[in-house]
Amino acid sequence: MKNTIRTLLGRTDIVSFPLLELRGIAIKIDTGAYTSSFHCHSIVEDNNVLICEFLDPLHHKYVERKFTFEEYKQKNVKSSNGRIESRYFIKTKISLFKKRYIIDLSLTERGTMRYPVLVGRKFLSRKFIVDTSKSNLSYEGIIIKINTI
Repeated sequence: MKNTIRTLLGRTDIVSFPLLELRGIAIKIDTGAYTSSFHCHSIVEDNNVLICEFLDPLHHKYVERKFTFEEYKQKNVKSSNGRIESRYFIKTKISLFKKRYIIDLSLTERGTMRYPVLVGRKFLSRKFIVDTSKSNLSYEGIIIKINTI
């Protein structure tokens, strides 16, 4: 078996999405979710272009800006309440522990949730180990590497 080094991540963190010019965004790690999701509103598809706004006007990090994506996918996702819904997915970059990673994000209405971003297993796999007793390790600059087999 191959020996792999993974980084310890807590149950929450504060990250940046450099390509979206969004910094200091609170995330929640959700090992029960396969995909990662980002709170958006006004999601519209027009002439094969996806248009949306990240966060919403009530969020303290909200920037009144429409984002457009020419590369995106639409897939059915089973939400935490068991309902299947059609969601748009984009690829972007997330900054954790001063490294940038590519992440697939589903865009969905999460306005009533405490954290605007959920990070799921698809992103975490083979890169991170989660310790739910910890939080904000990346934001605080605490890097703990763990050897796994």
